[in-house]
Amino acid sequence: MKKIISYCFALTLFAACSSGHKKIIVYIKGNSTVNEDAKTITVADGSGSDEKVISYKTADIVQLQVKGLGDDAAVSIDNNGLYVLNAKSDTIIGSYQKYSDPRLTQTMKTQDDLKRDIDSLVQLTENKNISAANRNFYVLPKTAVKISDNVDAFVVGPFHRMTSVEKEGDKTPEVYRFYSIKEIRETIAKLTELTVSKVIKPSDN
Repeated sequence: MKKIISYCFALTLFAACSSGHKKIIVYIKGNSTVNEDAKTITVADGSGSDEKVISYKTADIVQLQVKGLGDDAAVSIDNNGLYVLNAKSDTIIGSYQKYSDPRLTQTMKTQDDLKRDIDSLVQLTENKNISAANRNFYVLPKTAVKISDNVDAFVVGPFHRMTSVEKEGDKTPEVYRFYSIKEIRETIAKLTELTVSKVIKPSDN
């Protein structure tokens, strides 16, 4: 009887250790398609931006194939957790964000704040200071990065306009915000305009 119990316990322990969950948010464009069962993303050109979520309940490595628009690519999802896969033609860049209640969101920024924001954004576009420890991510086309162990973390994708996420109770939401590199460069240009002092010409009178 003891042997049977030990055997059952071993099987239960093995099942618990071998279980896993890999959640992948795939950013696509145009008429691109995602086939979760076939583990294939077929990239197509076109307008618009979309995202698909695929999930695999396994501790094994998941191999995804990204096809179309140039050379095919194999993307390996090695560990459990939440991933972002870029199946768009442009690099996407993201980072952890401290989202707050809409009523507490800052609406005014000083010139020093703007300059710090610009410097930070420029470094992101140049793939500088990018690391998992900094919780920021530079995702080239047809590649994937793990962003969190928490598969339930909240991810805001490119071209979304969300600026805040409300708390659930006392728990601060884990939020990551991603942009296309084009969006970031446009933001840098707009912020730079705000740092330029306007010269007021004296009146002729």
